[in-house]
Amino acid sequence: MPNQVLQSISIIDTPGILSGEKQRISRGYDFSEVLRWFGERVDRIILLFDAHKLDISDEFSEAIKAFRGQDDKIRVVLNKSDQVDTQQLMRVYGALMWSLGKVINTPEVVRVYLGSFWAKPLQNAENRRLFEAETQDLFRDIQSLPRNAALRKLNDLIKRARLAKVHAYIISYLKREMPSLFGKEKKKEELIMHLPEIYLILQREHHISPGDFPNVLKMQEQLQHYDFSKFPSLKMKLIESVDKMLSTKISSLMNMIREEESKLPPQMVKGGAFEDSTDGPFGHGYGEGISAGADTEDWIVSRDKHRYDEIFYTLMPINGKLTGINAKKEMMNSRLPNTVLGKIWKLADCDKDGMLDDEEFALAQHLIKVKLEGFELPIELPNHLVPPSHRKNHTTDIMYNHQED
Repeated sequence: MPNQVLQSISIIDTPGILSGEKQRISRGYDFSEVLRWFGERVDRIILLFDAHKLDISDEFSEAIKAFRGQDDKIRVVLNKSDQVDTQQLMRVYGALMWSLGKVINTPEVVRVYLGSFWAKPLQNAENRRLFEAETQDLFRDIQSLPRNAALRKLNDLIKRARLAKVHAYIISYLKREMPSLFGKEKKKEELIMHLPEIYLILQREHHISPGDFPNVLKMQEQLQHYDFSKFPSLKMKLIESVDKMLSTKISSLMNMIREEESKLPPQMVKGGAFEDSTDGPFGHGYGEGISAGADTEDWIVSRDKHRYDEIFYTLMPINGKLTGINAKKEMMNSRLPNTVLGKIWKLADCDKDGMLDDEEFALAQHLIKVKLEGFELPIELPNHLVPPSHRKNHTTDIMYNHQED
């Protein structure tokens, strides 16, 4: 397909999950094994749920279990979230987290994105801003994949090298324990049965993490088809080569990747929805929060300044300015944490004199309002929010004063 997005990433869409009556019909192949194969090779696994249909069928449960060991790659999308209202959405979200907790056994909670990922009108628009923020978070996560692909491949190489080393220890131990003449079959069955204990012995003997060992049940199943006496002996020279590679070569490869990244511009997924959603007035956050009033001629704070002035003059300003103590009492009424109020004070005190004039106080109140509405505060005050009397452009001051008159 001639799409710029596909120049950066390849998208694999799996067949839909079967449930109910459909599940009784065999696919004719091991679906979970196919997913496991893909899961080991991809950078991101996205599980899609519909907000009005949350059930995790037996096949879906098996599919998720196929990704065991790849948990850091998994992201969950609760799609069609606009089909339920806010109260129902909270219940659905809680139910989904509870259901996933039974299937995905990880210490960290899996990231769930809420949204409506189709072009149809929203049925419930009350959560529109939440859906936009979640969509942008998901897009940013996908956009960063090309940049992290080289590191993931290097991590896979490390994982495979450690697994190969562990396999060598297991195979050589089984060969060493086999009798030279009689009772080979009996000993083989005994060794397979006691494989979990053998794992523990090797962990202690070679100081290997339990996570580096292959699945014990799968290993027991595989070992049934081999003659242990024909296994090769352990070659310590090869083990030393693997150890050397892990301790020295990997670090130099890591440095090469970082060096390449510093020379080249960051790789990002571009085109399609990744560009359309950020450009123009319909981009996320455009004209909201801190960016509100950026494209208007008047100072946006002046719209509510008459209300802020009423509060300002009841706080007993001295020579047209409020002391920190008096301003603090009023700002504390917002119930925002001191760390946030401190940041607001720093942004509002434009001349850094430790006091607030009427415009600076109005700006502080505006920033409090922005924060209470759920928007983030900037690191530096944008130009369009700088009070007119504190701007260097005198033409703007004259225009503002004219409007006030």
